[in-house]
Amino acid sequence: MKRLFQLFGKKKHQDVTIVSGLPRSGTSMMMKMLEAGGLPPLTDKLRTADDDNPKGYYEFERVKKLDEGDISWLSEAQGKAVKVISALLTYLPPTYTYRVIFMQRAMPEILASQKKMLIHRHEDTDDVSDEEMAALYTEHLRHVDSWIDGRPNIRRININFNGIIKNPGAHMETINKFLDGCLDTGKAEAVIDPSLYRQKER
Repeated sequence: MKRLFQLFGKKKHQDVTIVSGLPRSGTSMMMKMLEAGGLPPLTDKLRTADDDNPKGYYEFERVKKLDEGDISWLSEAQGKAVKVISALLTYLPPTYTYRVIFMQRAMPEILASQKKMLIHRHEDTDDVSDEEMAALYTEHLRHVDSWIDGRPNIRRININFNGIIKNPGAHMETINKFLDGCLDTGKAEAVIDPSLYRQKER
């Protein structure tokens, strides 16, 4: 039995694993954890690491064209993990089965992290107030929740960014169970870098 495990590894599934959430909610960190744990990512590595994401973004550019009907790449994503921001989830076609790991984070932290990123890019940070943006995001998340709930081809798990930083072990066990035990949880936990938790809610 041990020899068989060494030959074939842990269980694999052919669902498309989606890592989603609002921008700056911890999706890149989760992608890196899944990769370290043994679930290969679908990424083209075109967007390189920077001060805002020093460990990399783990993006696949064609995802950004989901709303234009570019879905043929999804066949490549079966058995892999791909990052899809929450604004594009509703464009996923019903022809595949998905397991969605939805990252959640305290709203003030998301807004602070986004503002810092805009500053780094020398972009305007004052066109929409934090209060307005929080209200827009809250309504958007309600819409996404409702859409996912109505899709029989989608399974979903919510993972709190703040919580996984503080207690990675319990969260990784939950994620691994959701993915049918395909991860090496020790390796996945090892990539968590608490020093990158910089916009903390006070």
